[in-house]
Amino acid sequence: MTTYPIKFVGAGPGDPELITVKGSRALEQADLIIYAGSLVPEAVLHWAGHDARKISSANMHLEDIVDAMTKAHFNGLQVVRLHSGDPSLYGAIFEQINALEKAQVPFEIIPGVTAAFAAAASLQIEYTLPEICQTLILTRAQGRTPVP
Repeated sequence: MTTYPIKFVGAGPGDPELITVKGSRALEQADLIIYAGSLVPEAVLHWAGHDARKISSANMHLEDIVDAMTKAHFNGLQVVRLHSGDPSLYGAIFEQINALEKAQVPFEIIPGVTAAFAAAASLQIEYTLPEICQTLILTRAQGRTPVP
């Protein structure tokens, strides 16, 4: 039986046209898509294949998400874990990756367009300007997750 790596895909800033080509292809090929339902607009799911099963993780615990991904993986299904923006920036993938590594499940990360860069494009601005600013710092306010 063929097994496929779990694909963590960045959905981009919410506009379905701002997902990467690689991310849209992963969604088209996926048998199971577990998406961050509280953060990813359902419009992004229009890239999913017609037969793909779609599950919102908004009310799921980490263990349930990992369990669903690993079971599908070991059953030979192609799995996408769809995160908002870019999974590597406030994506909460660290815990999922640790669990997948413990279960010896391969994975890959497909980056997405962050909202920070989509906002700059929408505002028609440049963050870094010669002799003015060459540094960009991204941070977030404390919410459900505390900030150190």
